[in-house]
Amino acid sequence: MGKIERFEDLVAWQKARQLAAAIYAAIYKVTRQGGFAKDFGLAGQIQRAAVSIMANIAEGFERGGRGEFHQFLSMAKASCAEVRSHLYTAFDISYLEKVRFDQLLAQAEEVARIVGGLRASVQKQRTQARQTPA
Repeated sequence: MGKIERFEDLVAWQKARQLAAAIYAAIYKVTRQGGFAKDFGLAGQIQRAAVSIMANIAEGFERGGRGEFHQFLSMAKASCAEVRSHLYTAFDISYLEKVRFDQLLAQAEEVARIVGGLRASVQKQRTQARQTPA
């Protein structure tokens, strides 16, 4: 596979985009009913965290440097953890049913693994670039 020229071609960004869409669909659906309908704080937080994952991947990629990309991938991975934490809260207070919770959690975990792998790859490239004589 050749060099990736656009952030849209990154599997990590594609998966993060799918997660954001799934979060929005699930949260939009459940926020129209029950207690979640009035809990705009949690709904907004989980939605912002999901969008933040893909935004950080894109922004870091467009910065052009491996160091900044690595930093933004770290933020994206942290946002994955934030999404997972909010999912637990939503489930614990019965805003999400178990099946939907399990689906979203698995999707968030997959994104975290992919982002983590990409971050490790970028770190390896950074290390190799520093060790290569000019």
